[in-house]
Amino acid sequence: MPQLLVRQIEPIIIRRLRRRAAVEGISVEEAHRRVLRQALLGGGKPAGSDFISFLKSMPDVDLPLTRSRAAPRTVRL
Repeated sequence: MPQLLVRQIEPIIIRRLRRRAAVEGISVEEAHRRVLRQALLGGGKPAGSDFISFLKSMPDVDLPLTRSRAAPRTVRL
């Protein structure tokens, strides 16, 4: 795959890119790829590429996860 070397980037840009990478739990290189992808293609990351970010994006809700005992099922072993 081709590589791209970007020089003479302002220190504030580097700091913010590092901060974004840390928050998302990804490498600075991956954060850089995502910024370029978003800017040039209008899309985020490819679907399913970052499971941690997907989990972090889920809303924080409490769901009742109780099983109904009204109709027990038979189990064959």
